[in-house]
Amino acid sequence: MKKYKIFISGVQKELKAERRAIKEYVLGNVLLKEHFDVFLFEDNPAKGKSSEKSYLEEVRKCDIYIGVLGNQYDGSGKGAISPTETEFREAQKRHKVVLIYIKGENGAKDKARDPGVQNLITELKDPKAGYSYRRFNDTINLTNLVFDSLVLFLREKGLVGRDTFDQRVCERAKFTDIDGKKVEWFLRVAREKRNFPLEFTAPVKDVFTHLNLLHDGKLTNAAVLLFGKDPHKFFLQAEVKCVQFPSTEVEKPFSSYHIYDGNLFDQVDKAVAFALDAIRLPVIQQEHTAQVRRPYEIPVFAIQEAIVNAVAHRDYDASSGVQVMLFLDRVEVWNSGSLPSRLKLADLKKPHASFPNNPLIAGTFYYANYIQRVGSGTMEMVKQCKAHGLPEPDFVLIRNVEFRTILFRDVFTKDVLGKLDLNDRQMKAVQYVKEHGNITNRGYRKELGLPKRTALRDLNDLCTKGILDKVGVTGRSARYVLSSQTRHKRAKHATNMPDVLKAP
Repeated sequence: MKKYKIFISGVQKELKAERRAIKEYVLGNVLLKEHFDVFLFEDNPAKGKSSEKSYLEEVRKCDIYIGVLGNQYDGSGKGAISPTETEFREAQKRHKVVLIYIKGENGAKDKARDPGVQNLITELKDPKAGYSYRRFNDTINLTNLVFDSLVLFLREKGLVGRDTFDQRVCERAKFTDIDGKKVEWFLRVAREKRNFPLEFTAPVKDVFTHLNLLHDGKLTNAAVLLFGKDPHKFFLQAEVKCVQFPSTEVEKPFSSYHIYDGNLFDQVDKAVAFALDAIRLPVIQQEHTAQVRRPYEIPVFAIQEAIVNAVAHRDYDASSGVQVMLFLDRVEVWNSGSLPSRLKLADLKKPHASFPNNPLIAGTFYYANYIQRVGSGTMEMVKQCKAHGLPEPDFVLIRNVEFRTILFRDVFTKDVLGKLDLNDRQMKAVQYVKEHGNITNRGYRKELGLPKRTALRDLNDLCTKGILDKVGVTGRSARYVLSSQTRHKRAKHATNMPDVLKAP
């Protein structure tokens, strides 16, 4: 049986322990050692030839390039390219499978790294580059991530996991682990929404048989994930992490942070509620009318569909769960896994067939009215976001390892506003509106200590530039809100849209 060769790269002095840990883990794992050999330069020093020539030959021979990045670049002199980058470029040139692991989970600390490392990270973060990169804190975390990536590689080669995760038997689970009340709930919803044929009183085994959730009379992983009393007991990776950040970047402290486990229906419901609560717009009082609520910045359907898709289609063999990340300007939903080989990213914005990664989970979600079987959900997301005055969602795939859905809250980031010739006062006004929903002339004057004429001039200019809309005509009832009319237009023009909105 052919063994695939792994080349491990990284600054030897700084990352000695990490390099060693990867090799020892791969060769010590029962599954991985059957399929992989590992080249580590310090175990095979150059003999009779330059070290550079030797390690580049090994890169050419490898199937998978693993690069570990720390703080040090380790160039031999000013302007010199480090051995790590030289190896990386050779792997690029030879179209090797490239897996990158960055030490340190906090991306805000990247600026403390050597400039050469910073440049590499910037390149890797560009979704158009298509590279897989992960962040780690310690060697245990690192080796777990390496395991996930290598198992995915083997799955892509058809060497392991020919049955989908949800079809496999959950050996430790018993029917006493199933929540009968959740099954009853499902029957009520499925009969009402999808004309499910079984009666409310149908035994659990009959329901599961109809849904193909049993294999030789045993519970499948899908059965436990969907209807288990405590699925987390069997699958630690089955969870959704929800994080709200106070800015447009990943940084601490978090505004809010929750981890939801339980059955998959509960995970979806709680994650959706978390996201909707964060993007709820305040009540706006209009002149001569009752209160009018603009409930959410992003259509509810788009949020629901993004989270449901992530939970239903994720790779449950991977240790990473689903992440819902809320920023001031966007919502990102991440899940491990990839698109089916028959689909491309562009297909998600036009009519397409449905090829679920977890067909049993997806099928049950369909009966519960959580998912669209015909593959129209992403199209509807695009349609509703555009109708809401927002940019189209971005769908990003990172080398068949991670899928991301990016829903934009608005495009009026600091970078965009900086190109619109706004003064500091106006920049603060826009930020205030983002945080509070609206601002009045009086409130603007009070906030910045401005005369009435200056405040009016600033606010009128923001309306002229299509950043704010005036609600109400005159008096204290008049308020200024973010313009929903121009968000989508601005987002469609690259000159007015910063790259950060297109990147993860």
